[in-house]
Amino acid sequence: MIKDNILNKPGKLSEQEWNEMKRHTDIGYKIISSSFNMLELADGILSHHERWDGTGYPRGLKGEAIPRVARIIALADSYDAMISERPYRKALSEEEAFAEIRENAGKQFEPEIARIFIEKVLGKRLS
Repeated sequence: MIKDNILNKPGKLSEQEWNEMKRHTDIGYKIISSSFNMLELADGILSHHERWDGTGYPRGLKGEAIPRVARIIALADSYDAMISERPYRKALSEEEAFAEIRENAGKQFEPEIARIFIEKVLGKRLS
């Protein structure tokens, strides 16, 4: 488990705290992978902080090497984080979150999943 004082810290995390926070992908993977029926989802949870451009964690996967379910979870999780109030920042508006997703399509997010999310979930056009 990640300690509450790290999860709810109002300021910037130290390097040690950030390394602790990044463990949540492994923790989720271990919990879900205990069920044979959930193995595909477990790999998606493990990989949901990988980035389309290869700069994510925990394995530094890039593009199509990232499981598709992880690419979907990554965008949904990021959007939820953007529009939610955090101890260290205010929630973004839907317009600001839309701009972040558009800006990071092809970097953090798979471009096609970003386009579908923007059009189908947010009801906007990518361009």
